[in-house]
Amino acid sequence: MKSDSPKMRSMFGDAPSGGFFDLPMASPGTTEDADIIIIGAPAATPYPSVGNYCATAPDAIRAAFGWPGVLGHHDFDIDGRLLPDTVKALDWGNLGYSDSDFSANRESITGTVEQVLDNGALPLVLGGDDSVPIPVLQAFREHGPLTILQFDAHIDWRDEVGGETMGLSSNMRRASEMTWVENIIQVGARGIGSARPPDRKDALEWGARLFPMREVVRDGIDPIIAAIPENARLYIALDIDAMDPAVVPAVIGPAPGGFSYWHLLEIIEAAAARASIVGFNLVELMPSADIGGRGALVAARILAMIMGLAARQRHHSS
Repeated sequence: MKSDSPKMRSMFGDAPSGGFFDLPMASPGTTEDADIIIIGAPAATPYPSVGNYCATAPDAIRAAFGWPGVLGHHDFDIDGRLLPDTVKALDWGNLGYSDSDFSANRESITGTVEQVLDNGALPLVLGGDDSVPIPVLQAFREHGPLTILQFDAHIDWRDEVGGETMGLSSNMRRASEMTWVENIIQVGARGIGSARPPDRKDALEWGARLFPMREVVRDGIDPIIAAIPENARLYIALDIDAMDPAVVPAVIGPAPGGFSYWHLLEIIEAAAARASIVGFNLVELMPSADIGGRGALVAARILAMIMGLAARQRHHSS
């Protein structure tokens, strides 16, 4: 149903002409000396039981905060303009996808992220369900080693679900098999997900550092940050169900007791002060379950902050 309620963007000239945060749009493969590139990946390997329930998420995130010229405004969350003048970012729009040829989906995602990395840019990927990180991480084969910082209500260490080994419940197990992944730090697990006790055991035996949400609340963020090697090449994987459902209701598997916006940013900012962000994905936003676009707005703000922090790293290293 179309809403007739006024929107903030109406005061600034209505709809922007660009992509995320009114970034310039460009066709995949067009770099224009960009430092940061946004990619929408609506689907990789969805389970047949639920289908592509997050396919509309990239566009919902883009639409959540759409002021024309917004990048020229002061952003109080990062205390300045989001992007320094010396850093250029582009939005490559959404990749196409198949509802049946999942291998083609994965190849498209991997190949597109490889183009970004081979041009020295930083890929920020919008899923799509939590199967998307598998082909994204495959693209880093020649761009490691990686330390993965995963925020998720679930640990995603199933070997297979219904015979599918590349689905959303298996992304960290698949990551552990990639020789260029040196460390996996998993933050925010809580409640009951698809993991069985042997899956948790396998994660710990591989060397994954697990920080369940109960421990984060009890011990604070210092143990998490200490687990990140200094100056590591840091890949941040955010399943938006890491957030408390009161903050982001738009997920298929809500679990009480998750992160607030500021609590999550505190960890991300501390991680960025310790390591270099080399990649990011945001997955599992389910627009059909959203309430007034609140979840999409939080997702957009988190993506904006990642972009701003990474831009500052690039600015200071140039």
